[in-house]
Amino acid sequence: MLDIQAFDQINPPARLLMGPGPINADPRVLRAMSSQLIGQYDPAMTEYMNQTMALYRALYKTNNEWTFLIDGTSRAGIEAMLVSAIRPGDKVLVPVFGRFGDLLCEIARRCRAEVHTISVPWGEVFDPQMVEDAIITIKPRALLTVQGDTSTTMLQPLAELGEICRRHDVLFYTDATASFGGNPMEVDAWGLDAVSAGLQKCLGGPSGSSPVTLSDRFADVVRNRKHVEQGIRNATHQDGCDEIIYSNYFDLGMIMDYWGPERLNHHTEATSMLFGARECARIILQEGIDTCIARHKLHGDALLAGIQGMGLKPFGDLKHKMNNVLGVYIPENVHGEQIRQTLLNDFGIEIGTSFGPLHGKIWRIGTMGYNARKDTVLMTLSALEAVLNRFSFKTAQGAALQAAWDVYASAEI
Repeated sequence: MLDIQAFDQINPPARLLMGPGPINADPRVLRAMSSQLIGQYDPAMTEYMNQTMALYRALYKTNNEWTFLIDGTSRAGIEAMLVSAIRPGDKVLVPVFGRFGDLLCEIARRCRAEVHTISVPWGEVFDPQMVEDAIITIKPRALLTVQGDTSTTMLQPLAELGEICRRHDVLFYTDATASFGGNPMEVDAWGLDAVSAGLQKCLGGPSGSSPVTLSDRFADVVRNRKHVEQGIRNATHQDGCDEIIYSNYFDLGMIMDYWGPERLNHHTEATSMLFGARECARIILQEGIDTCIARHKLHGDALLAGIQGMGLKPFGDLKHKMNNVLGVYIPENVHGEQIRQTLLNDFGIEIGTSFGPLHGKIWRIGTMGYNARKDTVLMTLSALEAVLNRFSFKTAQGAALQAAWDVYASAEI
């Protein structure tokens, strides 16, 4: 027999989330999400959907008509893009510089693509010429990239890749989950065909909604695939089944019909998440997207200066690190998890661990979204310095804060 009295109301502990995401949601986003529900075809609801599309066009710096939300985490956005565009046997090229490039490979293989990869060591990014050379050799139908990979904290430059893809007639997709809102993203200027993201990092919201944008070229590819109503039940291998989108939930063509003027029923929109996603975009555009990116850079620079002032070594090629997350080598003779747990238990501050070849070698500290603030940076540096000294890694007392303050002073903050 279930003892219902043992289940209290949800009351999570107070945490300052300074890892690679998720982060603390902006209170304005949480307030928007607490709004009462309305029907999915209520004129007020469809107007909120139209407004959300317009807001994300501005954030993505695009005129793409098809800019909307996928209900689900950022991985739902990735999967919708790939399952809707990739046909069995399609060649795709994935430049892998971290864990999330491997994720793109896995999802593409589930779409039965012929997956080709190029790689660089974790902590580095790709030169555009390396990508073009691989395109010339492989002749892929699509280039699948990650812009910012939180496993390595690196930001892959995209500005030159769009022109390369257009010249070689290659579809160009990027996963911008970790980078969008805190680093430049110029969808139209860079020639991107499709981008997906998530709310839980630089956008300052919770996980659960994925803003996406599709170029007309990418939308045409999706529209030319077969959908359920086009006879999927009777399809055979000799009857064009390679053009069938086998997912219903992630069928972008059907989702486009739902968000478009026809408002054809596909699913019941996640109303509270739409309210939150709309508020994330509204807040950033009110601040100014370029101002928001500059804010992320300022606080990322202050964190970096403080870490170096503490005598710790940052990870990777700093010329290509994301504004919003920093990798930090764990010093020798320091138990990385002991430091993390003490920060969490004694200060309520969470910093990230690491994956794959970096497991146990670095911490990942984020300054993103609502947490890209001077007070959060200074609190994190102060607490980390105190804990390190507690466990016998000696720092010059106060040097970290002084270095961070110098960055802020130079920016007249």
